[in-house]
Amino acid sequence: MSIQNTSVVGFPRVGKNRELKFASEKFFKGEVSESELQKTAAELRLYGWKKQQAAGIAYIPSNDFSFYDNVLDTAFLFNVIPERYRNLGLSDLEKYFAAAHGYQGEKGDVKALPMKKWFNTNYHYIVPEVEDSTEFKLIGSKPVQEFNEAKKAGIETVPTVIGAYTFLRLARYNGKKCAKDFVADAVAAYAELAEQLALEDAKWISFAEPALVLDVNTEERKIFNSIYAALLKQIRAKSSLKILLQTYFGDIRDVYGDVIALGFDGVGLDFVEGRKSLELVQKGFPKDVLLFAGIVNGKNIWRADYVQKNALLAQIEKSVDASNVVVSTSCSLLHVPYTVAAEQKLPANVLEHFSFAEEKLLELADLASGNADALEKNKALFASSRTPENRAVQNELAALSAADFERKPNRLDRREIQKNRFHLPAFPTTTIGSFPQTAEVRANRAAFRKGEISKEQYVKFNQKKIAECIQLQEEIGLDVIVHGEFERNDMVEYFGSKIDGFVFTQNAWVQSYGTRCVKPPVVWGDVSRSAPITVEWSVYAQSCTQKPVKGMLTGPVTILNWSFPREDVSLKTQVQQIALAIRDEVLDLEKNGIRIIQIDEAALREKLPLRKSDWHKEYLDWAIPAFRLVHAKVKPETQIHTHMCYSEFGDIVRDIDNMDADVITFEASRSDLKLLDALNEAHFETEVGPGVYDIHSPRVPSEQEIVDALHKIIAKIPQQNVWVNPDCGLKTRGETETTASLKNLVAAAKRLRLE
Repeated sequence: MSIQNTSVVGFPRVGKNRELKFASEKFFKGEVSESELQKTAAELRLYGWKKQQAAGIAYIPSNDFSFYDNVLDTAFLFNVIPERYRNLGLSDLEKYFAAAHGYQGEKGDVKALPMKKWFNTNYHYIVPEVEDSTEFKLIGSKPVQEFNEAKKAGIETVPTVIGAYTFLRLARYNGKKCAKDFVADAVAAYAELAEQLALEDAKWISFAEPALVLDVNTEERKIFNSIYAALLKQIRAKSSLKILLQTYFGDIRDVYGDVIALGFDGVGLDFVEGRKSLELVQKGFPKDVLLFAGIVNGKNIWRADYVQKNALLAQIEKSVDASNVVVSTSCSLLHVPYTVAAEQKLPANVLEHFSFAEEKLLELADLASGNADALEKNKALFASSRTPENRAVQNELAALSAADFERKPNRLDRREIQKNRFHLPAFPTTTIGSFPQTAEVRANRAAFRKGEISKEQYVKFNQKKIAECIQLQEEIGLDVIVHGEFERNDMVEYFGSKIDGFVFTQNAWVQSYGTRCVKPPVVWGDVSRSAPITVEWSVYAQSCTQKPVKGMLTGPVTILNWSFPREDVSLKTQVQQIALAIRDEVLDLEKNGIRIIQIDEAALREKLPLRKSDWHKEYLDWAIPAFRLVHAKVKPETQIHTHMCYSEFGDIVRDIDNMDADVITFEASRSDLKLLDALNEAHFETEVGPGVYDIHSPRVPSEQEIVDALHKIIAKIPQQNVWVNPDCGLKTRGETETTASLKNLVAAAKRLRLE
């Protein structure tokens, strides 16, 4: 094999030890200066560039770094900044963070921009907001600065930027104008950026266009073609800069012909998630264009099967000369941890199956060079047996029937039974589950984990915190209480650690949004529950109050979607095994007197296929039944809640209703409650609590602000079906702001009851 070139779409940026997270949070608190934060950022960028250089990566990206989000970076690069942030009188970086997570201080009070899931990943992007008065023009220099920063370190990079088509398609338009009205200005701005990079001796520029893997209609296709026909012409009129169109997360079947006809110097295609990518290339690929073949999975943590990957490369080379093939990651490595080398506790026979970002760099080199020794070692790894099977779980799964997925009686009949049981007021108030986790709470967990305190001391501390949390909620006046989740570090990792079939890492942190990082569990084998998980805490919490306490669980779809799944077993099989384990917990909670049980499915929409034609057969047809499997056997008087966040739900509202929960709470405040129209149009039957304030921001909403939100809600939803709650859990918020916000929430609900 004569392939030599390798490429990486993007590299992790938060730091092996989450250095960026901690530095940013100190900056927010005024504990470090902007220059100190910038120093940390520069060190992290240099680390990534040097790692890629050492691995022999030929096309190393720059401008893939971000303090918060690359889409927000692009908005600030091109002047797409709403007036409310411009007028705060803050520094540029402070304005940037105000747009990312809101601002409340002496210079003003503004909400953050909306936040949504980045395609089918567990990463979140900030939605750009375009006003009719927006002047789309180049005002920033971040791509040029970072290119020069790398060049100064002796590293040649490919500056990458979110492409104009994807940016305009993802943006939200507040006015009469739409995407096509900004095309000409966007082209001019992107061309100016390319010209500046060419003047600094950049050889390539990469335009990331993941939106091309979505369904592209005729109008959108026209916009794409108008952008790049003009942009390529303008760039080439002033420079010899080579232009890469980079796509990922799927295939570009709707525009492939346009892409290869436009005359790019390089085209990046995803051969991992792009089911038709090989078929498209086999139909024809330009001889003088580089194919950046994304064959190393950038989203999962398993070792690449070299035999399989080499067979794929051989198929690609039948249509593209090997000298024009660049072996690449399927997408940015942002979605995986830094390195397996940081794991000290997992046994070697587990770790040998893992490949994180730095290991994937070596996989690229092995595949590009055809390393014979590496191929033989890889063959031996895949020939070895990884984990024993659990026959009991497999048999239980095989015995499932339609009755296991159907709850009786129907939802409306259950509603009357539950009203007579709970006697809740109109506009019942609750929270989503977690309460602020102080340093003291985290220290208690860490001490127990390290064996520094006994289980008795650990339990006693948590019981004290639960009792205090219950008392606080009663003083505030909430109607349905939660226990605060002080025993949990993460809503998925916690449950995974109590269920057989998962393994856990020490330092495999992945950025979820901004400064939020998660450590996803790994589905290692067949999944089952061997003992109760939450019953002890819920029973104790209920003993502290006469008000109903919600049992708090994470649902099977979210546990799977926020874990690294197996690649040798179907997702449907994995989710049903998890569902059976959580069902055992639900029935134990009910048996022990817990009358309301919340089964969170925060990530339900997250893995929805990017093409609508695939939604049901490839996902919803097993994801929705998995949730029903969890709660179908509970009694009619037991009230089942669920929660969803971070996503748009309007297009799957009917499927959500089919989950057959009794109450559902949604993240909704950042999108200005736009979900309401979809709920109204679908005649949504489930009782519903659209979040009335944003918990991702430290700002405290006023009572009037929440009243106004509730008025919007009851204009679209029958008021007897409305619950009042924040957007999401309160774990990351401070105690003072949480108490103030919840007091305003309860006061607002009481005002509406009087109305």
